[in-house]
Amino acid sequence: MLATRRKFLFIVGFLALPALIYVVYVISPYVQAFQIAFTDWHGASQTQNFVGFANFEALFADSTFWHAIGHNAILLVLGPLIVLGLGMFFAFLLTSGGRKGGVGGSKVYRVIIFLPQVLSLVIVAVLFQSVLKTDTGGMINGPLIGLGAQPIGFLTSPDLALWSVLGVLVWQQVGFYVVLFSAAMGNVPLEIYESARLDGANRIQMFFRITLPLLWDTVQTAWVYMGIAAFDVFAIVWVLTVDQGGPDGSTQVLSTEIYRNAFVYSKFGYASAMGVVLFFVILIFAGVVFGLTRRERVEL
Repeated sequence: MLATRRKFLFIVGFLALPALIYVVYVISPYVQAFQIAFTDWHGASQTQNFVGFANFEALFADSTFWHAIGHNAILLVLGPLIVLGLGMFFAFLLTSGGRKGGVGGSKVYRVIIFLPQVLSLVIVAVLFQSVLKTDTGGMINGPLIGLGAQPIGFLTSPDLALWSVLGVLVWQQVGFYVVLFSAAMGNVPLEIYESARLDGANRIQMFFRITLPLLWDTVQTAWVYMGIAAFDVFAIVWVLTVDQGGPDGSTQVLSTEIYRNAFVYSKFGYASAMGVVLFFVILIFAGVVFGLTRRERVEL
């Protein structure tokens, strides 16, 4: 009994400080955001008048909010599909479908393709500002203009701006998932692939019948992470796009609207209501993904 108690006190002694820091710097801001969402606080006044669900009623009647949600939904659906699909494809190529050692130079390829993940989102956004310029300084439009063609308005056309943001997001994220899936594929015993080859299976069959089922838990978790990244595109949109969400609001997302309402319009209560909605949307998304992709675990 005494030994159990000492063990308990020993564990609590190590966990007390990290748990306290987590409560103060993570849980407490969440609770505070929920509390501010029910007030009309403007960020500077000492008083916070309780307004009930007024912020949420105004929010759900706000067309700008629904436009932002719609843009987030596009990124949420297409972003994970493209990123995880490319990540799985390249990882399968680098591991050469289970062949020992993978393709030649696979470690170098992994390092190169992972490099965008090392860069901050702000640096990535500034980089692609130069790439997507509509004048002769643009990496894409410069040669086109030199050939006499019309420049493409990647960031100035309302029809192309959001797709440009999606392209930048894919470029920045895909390297991480290539490395993640490559590591997971490296843990699959080679004997399984060898047996499949002896049975006449080709690479496509091995991918869908061996690799994908054995990596399903990794794919499931990666889908949630990528979904959260699709909501968290504030830095890319704010730095890269015209008027921080333009042109004409074509790249507005929920995170930019939260920032704009809080720090530009000084409507902290309204912005906190948006944050609360975003919190529950992400929770629902994670629950839906885990629910729809639930399947029996395949043991090696």
